[in-house]
Amino acid sequence: MEGRIFYITKAKLHELQKEYDELLEFEKQKTVGQEAPKVLESEDMNPEFISFQEDMGFLRSRIDELKNILEHHEMIKNPPKDRQGIIGVGASVKIGINGEKDEFVIVGTLEANPALGKISNESPVGKALLGHKVGDEVIIPSPVKTTYKIKGIKYEIN
Repeated sequence: MEGRIFYITKAKLHELQKEYDELLEFEKQKTVGQEAPKVLESEDMNPEFISFQEDMGFLRSRIDELKNILEHHEMIKNPPKDRQGIIGVGASVKIGINGEKDEFVIVGTLEANPALGKISNESPVGKALLGHKVGDEVIIPSPVKTTYKIKGIKYEIN
């Protein structure tokens, strides 16, 4: 994940920042606010200590992951007027596929949810559509080649 840029909306940034702050506070309470279980219980390893260490490891891993995202993010914004006819992250795209119509928004991987019409900029379809304009036909390389005809592009980032 080093060097990777995470494209996120303002709302997602606030959500991740809140989670990060809450987890840091929780970690502080767990390590400072109470006594950790003892390592040994007689001559055996204390199962409570092992469980505590695992929990702290998972917590620290999530905190580190969030910190990396917060340090390497780029806000999704509306492009300048002269670039709004080109598909980029944040674009709502209307397409035609084999006579059928579909519409979705291209977002960063952290906000992708195909069931809600949000596809990732790193997905095969998202990646293939980036940089194209209305009227372009884009062939998506997959087991079944699918041609997407771009019908419309708009940006409505808040």
